[in-house]
Amino acid sequence: MTQDEASAGEGVETSPGTRPEGQSENGVAVAFGRQLKLLRTRAGLDRVEFGKRVGYAAQSVASFEQGRRIPQPGFVDKADRVLEAGGLLAALKEELARSQYPAFFRDMAGLEAKAAGLCVYGLYAIPGLLQTADYARAGFELERPLLDEEDIELGVSARMARQAIYDRSPAPLLSFIVDESVLRRPIGGWPTLHGQLEQVLRIGQKRNVEIQVMPLDREDHAALGGPFTLIDMAQGQRLAYAEVQGDSRLYTNRDMVRELEARYGIIRSQALTPRESMEFVAKLLGER
Repeated sequence: MTQDEASAGEGVETSPGTRPEGQSENGVAVAFGRQLKLLRTRAGLDRVEFGKRVGYAAQSVASFEQGRRIPQPGFVDKADRVLEAGGLLAALKEELARSQYPAFFRDMAGLEAKAAGLCVYGLYAIPGLLQTADYARAGFELERPLLDEEDIELGVSARMARQAIYDRSPAPLLSFIVDESVLRRPIGGWPTLHGQLEQVLRIGQKRNVEIQVMPLDREDHAALGGPFTLIDMAQGQRLAYAEVQGDSRLYTNRDMVRELEARYGIIRSQALTPRESMEFVAKLLGER
């Protein structure tokens, strides 16, 4: 079964989109900003005074009120208390968190944050959960059409926020297979790649994480069709997610999920072991 054949049947959800994780224009952020401004004005506070009380600059408050930036949960809680909103602002925290991401990634972000385990295959770039901020920023800067600076920073912030998964308890089991070409491609320049490789080594030391490298000299490769992720939910269900050119597909159909499971199992056996992979990344770091 091809991916197009699978997408024509049941058990496939498609979401088109073209923007990075961060998005400066979304209804949730705009609605929150209007509510924030209304409550601040009702309290008789200008942006400077309100900013002092919540620990943010007036410029940041303006960005939140105009829906141009998505506030962190800490700001939302403080604003709710200072403005005596009675939970009105705090109730929007979860939706604000989801609105960091474009429509095509929003469902996946929610599943990822709650997953009991992930199997991630990265073919074109370092997977987002492994990226440094500099590497992520370099990737967004290379997007065409060009993104403005604010969208780039929102995208970086949203991508870094996903890495809260490493602080979860109980810790999810995370498996990554990364193509060697990705580890050699100097996106953002060598200093950026150097920092990225160091990050791969650091994360690879976590007990709940396995990172494997698929070498370029392998004659057999079972997953040349593109990157994908297998998602294990706490309830025992396994889903699959694939994304290319801003178009995403979430597979719930068991036949398609099983097909991607088989591919991941095969490339897992074809790749270097986790220990060999960490040695390989360390060797790459020593090449410059």
